[in-house]
Amino acid sequence: MAKQTSLKQEKARKTVMSVVLAFICIIYMMPILTILINTFKKADAVKSNLFGLPVGDTFVGFDNYVTGMTAGSFPFWKAVLFNVIITVMSAFLILLFCSMAAWYVARVNSLFCKIFYYLCVFSMVVPFQMVQFTLSKTADTLKMNTPWTIPFIYLGFGAGLAIFMFVGFAKSIPIEIEEAASIDGCGPLKTYFLVVFPMLKPTLISVGILEIMWVWNDYLLPSLVLDLAKYRNIPMHIQLTTTGSYGSMNLGAMMAMIFLSIIPIIIFYLICQKYIIKGVAAGAVKG
Repeated sequence: MAKQTSLKQEKARKTVMSVVLAFICIIYMMPILTILINTFKKADAVKSNLFGLPVGDTFVGFDNYVTGMTAGSFPFWKAVLFNVIITVMSAFLILLFCSMAAWYVARVNSLFCKIFYYLCVFSMVVPFQMVQFTLSKTADTLKMNTPWTIPFIYLGFGAGLAIFMFVGFAKSIPIEIEEAASIDGCGPLKTYFLVVFPMLKPTLISVGILEIMWVWNDYLLPSLVLDLAKYRNIPMHIQLTTTGSYGSMNLGAMMAMIFLSIIPIIIFYLICQKYIIKGVAAGAVKG
């Protein structure tokens, strides 16, 4: 009897938890659903009734998508291409150089490494607004205002979190494995790429996901650094092509472009989300 009561209580608890989590999920999905609904509405209807359904005269079909992709002299596909180049290059540089630096910091117990590590940690709490003006001036002086050079700036800003996570995981790797590789004739680079790098996979994936999501959606840094006449990423393109004179905005086209821009990153996140918890736990708990 007591066992049956316990099973009923457990079932009731799971039911309540499922309802609560479903409600939370709906709340988190509301912004995306709101954007999707408004992509099919007239711009005036978006302003007057944000949460209303696109019915009757307010329904415009896919006109907002067509307008958003064809508006302005700068093609939308070009903004997508530059966004992909910036994101992929930035993630590659951060994963490669930050993992190498973190391995060195984790293995070399020197004052320089300690200072370097704490400076990286400190950089995570420094607001971007403190350095944005000097950064834009420096980037312009050094001709780093292109999609092929801005990833090096992202490397600097993304190094703090990446090195923090990589160091935590690198300390958990048994040093005996590296010593065995050294005995077999591997130098530092060979040891890193053949032994250490494959073992960093959980943290590499989680850091890669976080950095890709950040760079893909970033607006402020590219708007300060890139030459707007030649290069745009997706957030910049949305802002520049849907904003008219005197601050007027085509909200329907803006919603359509925002929805198109978030689809790839949502799909990417859903595929890789399970690795985030694994990588964060590996980098924060071990070592």
